[in-house]
Amino acid sequence: MKAFILITCKQASCDVILSFRVFIEKKKEKSNRFGKVVQFGSSIKVACLIMLRTMKMFAVKVEEGREGREGRPSVGPVYRNLISQYEFPPIDPNLSTAWEIFRASVEKYPGNRMLGWREFLNHEWGPYVWKTYKQVYEETLCAGSALRAHGIQPGARVGIYGSNCPQWIVAMEACSSHSLICVPLYDTLGPGAVDFIIDHADIDFVFVQDKKVKELLSSECKHARRLKLVVCFTSLAEEEKDRAASIGVKSYSWNDFLHMGKENPSELLPPQPFDICTIMYTSGTSGDPKGVILTHENISTCIKGVDIFLEQFEDKMSVNDVYISFLPLAHILDRMIEEYFFHKGASVGYYHGDINEIRDDLMELKPTFLAGVPRVFERVHEGVLKALEELNPLRRKIFGMLYNYKLHWMKLGYKQKNASPIADLLAFRKVKARLGGRIRLIVSGGAPLSSEVEEFLRVTSCAFVSQGYGLTETCGLATLGFPDEMCLIGTVGSAFVYNEVRLEEVPEMGYDPLGDPPRGEICIRGKTAFAGYYKNPELTRETMRDGWFHTGDIGEMSENGVVRIIDRKKNLIKLSQGEYVAVEYLEKVYCVSPTIEDIWVYGDSFKSMLIAVVVPNEENTLKWARQNGYPDTFSGLCSLVQLIDYILQELRSTAERNKLRGFQHIKGIIVEAQPFELQTDLVTPTLKKKRDQLLKRYKGEIEGLYKKLAAVKR
Repeated sequence: MKAFILITCKQASCDVILSFRVFIEKKKEKSNRFGKVVQFGSSIKVACLIMLRTMKMFAVKVEEGREGREGRPSVGPVYRNLISQYEFPPIDPNLSTAWEIFRASVEKYPGNRMLGWREFLNHEWGPYVWKTYKQVYEETLCAGSALRAHGIQPGARVGIYGSNCPQWIVAMEACSSHSLICVPLYDTLGPGAVDFIIDHADIDFVFVQDKKVKELLSSECKHARRLKLVVCFTSLAEEEKDRAASIGVKSYSWNDFLHMGKENPSELLPPQPFDICTIMYTSGTSGDPKGVILTHENISTCIKGVDIFLEQFEDKMSVNDVYISFLPLAHILDRMIEEYFFHKGASVGYYHGDINEIRDDLMELKPTFLAGVPRVFERVHEGVLKALEELNPLRRKIFGMLYNYKLHWMKLGYKQKNASPIADLLAFRKVKARLGGRIRLIVSGGAPLSSEVEEFLRVTSCAFVSQGYGLTETCGLATLGFPDEMCLIGTVGSAFVYNEVRLEEVPEMGYDPLGDPPRGEICIRGKTAFAGYYKNPELTRETMRDGWFHTGDIGEMSENGVVRIIDRKKNLIKLSQGEYVAVEYLEKVYCVSPTIEDIWVYGDSFKSMLIAVVVPNEENTLKWARQNGYPDTFSGLCSLVQLIDYILQELRSTAERNKLRGFQHIKGIIVEAQPFELQTDLVTPTLKKKRDQLLKRYKGEIEGLYKKLAAVKR
């Protein structure tokens, strides 16, 4: 029995060890799970208390922090992944570029299903259709040869503009095969940004989705005239061909372009590790997009790092795994996941293009891996809660009891699949079924996931859940969490295999990396850090100082090397009374209210109070209206004074419950019926708010609201 207790303590997380301490101090004896009475002797008590002081480590400190001096800020200790304590693991010289990785997979898994999509037949979406690794490779050779036939030279930039699909990947791999630089264009960017990138990146060749041809060739996209070649993912309409010809651009349908390449084969010109693989323009929340330069070494190192990281766990990825791709391929998170799946010979299936109907794709594809931004998982959470509300009180109570029972055993260190098989069978398999029924791993990235939603997913999804953190500038991964570690809920894990992480002082916000707890701007150094911003040496020097990339995100570092995202350096507003307000933090707090679907918090340096634009939750708003006798449509309710008062009351309650200070309270609101993501250019493709665009959109209403609040104050 002593051995059992000591092993449990050794493997337990800090929460478990703490529970042992309380357990021992309150009782000297207690029945264990098997009904036997165990006497806790003094030696075991001492052993457990020793374990209490030994927090489970997820990273190793390789350099101490130092106080700021001579105008330089203080910096915290440098942390590395435990795997990389003494040095970064070596890279496989035979897999040092994205092209080598893809080609090796083709040789190893030629008949495996690689890329899947659905065709629209007889007024409905059909089953998934697949291309094998060999078929994709053959198309890639044709596409690359066709580009070479048009005189393209190594190092030239090639644009890809459109939704995720197999043609996107073929175009990307064709670029790699001839040392060309792939420049993705965000599917949700407007013509203004596309026009900017075509000019800024000196793009002469573009692969484009049929739905985007009109935008690309429109008069608003002035720099389309510099293009030499446009290749459509499917086929071009006659008027589109005429428009292209009128501005001197040669155009091809997909099949015609591949046929040309087949008739004019070219020898491959594979890249070297330090060659540029891609220039990814980050959508940004303000200003023109920034072109992040990522080399083939960045891509291959990241893939190798994921390989090494996953070797630690008994559940391995296999060729039978399937990923559903719906985040934009132009976003680093989706790009790197797909690159990794190709490395493993696994399958990627693309959603059919309507995010509101993605559940239909999930049911058809039955993926084993799901990645998304927090808003995606918040909607999953909301959907399950909505289904629970429709159950009778007894069944809701049973669900709650099973939830708490499984959560209890997970907090005691049990893996989610072993914590309560009976709870999974009775209740949570239905949640898993909503995601297709085969999900094994869920990864959240792009922004911090709330602890409430993360815990819910860990308990109910019957899958491993991990939260990571990274930017385009870190090739997608800077930190990564461990699945089945409940003490990591609310964090983004520890340093990735090929990175080092430290915090830097932000005095104007009061963040000290040598304080208790250590807080500051997250800085990253390592092999996956980008090579710089394209044609922007000033911004490169500003963000990359002394070899450290300064992310602009504020983190809190625990003693065991785990990072928690707490703020954003740039999204800081100073009110007229001199108080600083972190608006992203407040949006996260207020959005927990069931009345709120989304919220944009706004403050002005010349004003003393905060206001917000609120998108109410439609279902809960209609429910409130029925209960209070307001028969109207949702859009009609959004102009109702009584609803505004109700939402303000809910916001006040949320602020008080979270002990927010007075200047952090919302004093007035504008109610918006249409979600921000359905309006033009108000959010990025990863659903981050574009604050400058939101201000332009609501400027008049904001000015009117401030005048109204000032009049009431007088």
